[in-house]
Amino acid sequence: MIGISKLYCNTSEPSDNIRYQHGAKNHAERKPVVVWNCTSACNLSCAHCYAHSDARQNNIELTTEEGKMLIGQLADFGCPVILFSGGEPLLRKDLSELAEFAVSKGLRAVISTNGTLIDAGTAKQLKNSGLDYAGISIDGLANTHDQFRNRKGAFQEALAGIRNCRQAGLKVGLRCTINTANAAEIPGIFDLVLKENISRICFYHLVCSGRGSEIKQSMLSGEQTRRAVDVIIDYTARLHSAGQEMEVLTVDNIADGPYLYLRMLRENHPGAERALKLLQRTGGGNSGVGIAAVGWNGEVYPDQFWRNHSLGNIRERAFGEIWTDLANPFMARLKEKSKYLKGRCAQCRFLGLCGGNFRARAEALTGEAWASDPGCYLSDEEIGLK
Repeated sequence: MIGISKLYCNTSEPSDNIRYQHGAKNHAERKPVVVWNCTSACNLSCAHCYAHSDARQNNIELTTEEGKMLIGQLADFGCPVILFSGGEPLLRKDLSELAEFAVSKGLRAVISTNGTLIDAGTAKQLKNSGLDYAGISIDGLANTHDQFRNRKGAFQEALAGIRNCRQAGLKVGLRCTINTANAAEIPGIFDLVLKENISRICFYHLVCSGRGSEIKQSMLSGEQTRRAVDVIIDYTARLHSAGQEMEVLTVDNIADGPYLYLRMLRENHPGAERALKLLQRTGGGNSGVGIAAVGWNGEVYPDQFWRNHSLGNIRERAFGEIWTDLANPFMARLKEKSKYLKGRCAQCRFLGLCGGNFRARAEALTGEAWASDPGCYLSDEEIGLK
């Protein structure tokens, strides 16, 4: 994640201690934030779903007791956050029980949801379970969102979920996956966030995995990406200048960090060097290091998008044992990605900031896990090749 508001506007934000806690020399030792795809089932069928989720329920999901076993393993290993995702996590009837158990074990518990199932009672139940935050997906304004989610009315249902969370006192934020269908609606999404008094928004870059591989043509070009990121930066700066405190992040394209830094240099921004130091502390692409995913059947992955590389199963070995097993050649490479990167990534002067960008997208688009990420939109001159 690239904290646009943090880096450009020097804000203080809730996840600062997690995002910037490690110095540049020990990234591989950090304990990961864990995304648990706790169910494969979903009440929607979204065009970009990395998990190929649909209405079907499978019988290989972790049981409630196995879920608690996983949570105990994460707590024992020192993971700071568990993010309940899916499918649609609210289709698990034991979600509140699992969230409450996670909180009792010292984990920060958050949820990623399409928001359509959050009525007033559900919102109160989630708040009472100790859940800290709900990230609700809004992929454009009404018509665009409904088309992307393959259901008419999904936008209004998600909006109702957002309002119910706020009414219950549960912190809520928006998640938006940028693509060619909604990039022009970024200003309207900011307007929506302001209107609904939402304090956090994450703009995700499209990753072509799962069903996302079927809509590769919706991925922004390099020039389109630059324009979209500039719009996000401009709106963030405008809001903060007007006294509107909002946490704004971009996700899944770490090139946004160097791009933001270069823009700050061009503008003679007084915070440029501070931003550079913070970017160095994040370590860039953290798949297999600062981020992990556990599937509904207990399989452990480097991140939630990179589901073709299982590292082990928590039904057989504890999470911490799997995560630190450098006898696994792929895991060993994940801890030292820079040694194995190829092409532009290997030669980039911002490798220490970016860490090779997003490996799942690189493999999805090139067939090679260590190839350059085609999602990088920085020029050869900008990355020091000319």
